[in-house]
Amino acid sequence: MGATVTITLPNGDKKDAPKGISVLEFVKQSIGAGLAKAAVFARVNGAEADLSRTLDDDAALQIFTAKNPEALEVTRHDAAHIVADAVQRLFPGTQVTIGPVIEEGFYYDFYREKDGKPAPFTPAELEQIEKKANEIIAADLPFTRSEVSADDAVKLFEKKGEKFKVEIVHDIVAKGAKTLTLYAHGDWVDFCLGPHGPSTAKVGVIKLLSSSGAYWRADHTKEQLQRIYGISFFDKKALEAWLKQREEASKRDHRRLGRELDLFHFHPFSPGAAFWTEKGTAIYQALSNWMRSLALNNGYVEIKTPLLYNKGLWEISGHWGKYKENMFLVEDSDTKEHDFSLKPMNCPSHHLFYGFKKHSYRDLPLRYHTQDVLHRNEAAGALGGLTRVRQFAQDDAHIYCREDQIPSEVAKFVGLLDRVYAAVGLTYRAKLSTRPPQRIGTDDLWDRAEAALKTALESLKLEYDLKPGDGAFYGPKIDFDVSDSIGRKWQLGTVQLDYNAPERFDLTYVGEDNKEHRPVVLHRAIYGSFERFIAILIEHFAGAFPAWLAPVQVTVICVADRQLEYAQKIRQQLVDKGYRVEVDDRGLSMQKKIAEAQVGKVPFTLVIGDREVENNQVAPRRYGGEDLKAMPFEQFLELFEKEAKLPPSH
Repeated sequence: MGATVTITLPNGDKKDAPKGISVLEFVKQSIGAGLAKAAVFARVNGAEADLSRTLDDDAALQIFTAKNPEALEVTRHDAAHIVADAVQRLFPGTQVTIGPVIEEGFYYDFYREKDGKPAPFTPAELEQIEKKANEIIAADLPFTRSEVSADDAVKLFEKKGEKFKVEIVHDIVAKGAKTLTLYAHGDWVDFCLGPHGPSTAKVGVIKLLSSSGAYWRADHTKEQLQRIYGISFFDKKALEAWLKQREEASKRDHRRLGRELDLFHFHPFSPGAAFWTEKGTAIYQALSNWMRSLALNNGYVEIKTPLLYNKGLWEISGHWGKYKENMFLVEDSDTKEHDFSLKPMNCPSHHLFYGFKKHSYRDLPLRYHTQDVLHRNEAAGALGGLTRVRQFAQDDAHIYCREDQIPSEVAKFVGLLDRVYAAVGLTYRAKLSTRPPQRIGTDDLWDRAEAALKTALESLKLEYDLKPGDGAFYGPKIDFDVSDSIGRKWQLGTVQLDYNAPERFDLTYVGEDNKEHRPVVLHRAIYGSFERFIAILIEHFAGAFPAWLAPVQVTVICVADRQLEYAQKIRQQLVDKGYRVEVDDRGLSMQKKIAEAQVGKVPFTLVIGDREVENNQVAPRRYGGEDLKAMPFEQFLELFEKEAKLPPSH
């Protein structure tokens, strides 16, 4: 008998198979033809792989189909290749650069000229490209993977006249690569790490959305490129549902509403960093104060730590080796080396803070809360409003606890998360993400960490999806996907379990046995980042925030100027109670002022005429036009305070 390998399936079943069998053939023979037909790609020992990859050693295997969101991401990568093929078929001489998957869809950047000038794609050309791309899908062309030497890759792309691909290959070679992977479908080939689906037919349907200008390497001194954005789905029904949702989402786009409601701005001098107006700052501060109150009333202490650190910290944490490209490096004025970085996360600084003192088992859990500013070097092409920025702050906290305290600490965190999301009308689903291929720490530590989170989830009776390989490089995590008012899903909250940081930072506590022990670290956030959370809330509420969160909670409008003194008195009484109130004393008609308050989505408008002044009344109108009729000011105040107070923090 020939050599065999043992393949372990996600449910724990083990199956023997001939050594060297392809993933697809193994699925056909050992699991079933139905799954083989539906399969898009696989994970082998946590690493993503094509179905054509061979199984040469014992391995853990997971198969992904159209039912898995990860499969859609892979086929959107396929779609980017297909669109690039379509462009070059229709417009010979166009050069390809890169084509990544992004949060919603994909894009591909092209270099093309007409009469020596950059040539944008016209709407008519996009229609042609979309039609051709869907023809390539219908042709059911297999994706084939090959490995070539760096020299052969350079020769291939030089022969094709692809100078940008040649430059990419040279960059990869400079980092030590000896071989590169190519993916072809039909006659079209691209340098790519993969994985890809089995054929173009798996993509389903492609819809091109727009085109825009870009620069090679995001550098305005380099060549101007033409970027095509697209989306793909496994079938037309899913595409049509997405287009309908997109139409509704466009009405709620936080970038448009941010301008219309005067909440925030961006400037090219500081890409990816928001300028918050006084109204936007009011929302930001309301959320910040609420989260601070929640944290402090539930056993956290608030601390602040430095922004800038020497690389020594990041070497201990592992970020210098595994995350450096995402960090903003700063030159040391003495050494002239870029040996410092702005912090991209708070965790390592909190570990340093914990280490300043000796701790007893009686001190634990210690819960540190921080809202410091962070910086991550996101690609320029990925920046988009508040949802993808370079400067941001998190409702960040780290919990240092004993191992036996993990279930109760996770339960307390989920309780806080429930309270926050319920207050803004967001529902959620949990995801348990396990060890990724690139990680630090021993398998024993990972086994313990994953088992602890799984136990915590099951003790909460919380339904969850398993996401093998999606954990942080230092530990497994539970992520929380929220659904907004139009059904879109956003990844927000997270709790991450870390046995590695205490080892790397030599963190200890003195146990009941008077010996030193390692604590466990829980990294957790509920908003995620303030910027992203506010963007989601703007779109979730379509800019019409609940009274407690609205930047202007009440607008007071007079019928005539003679009522202004009373209007200012009403405003002051509300301001003295901490509310955000404006008096519209512009020389406009009352009807115009009321209409503008509605456009501004102010929760309450108080109209004041002579009768209201005489009777110490106000005439409230809700956003949306509901007229509550004249009532004593004290009666309105009682109604308003119920809606405008911060959600409870206990």
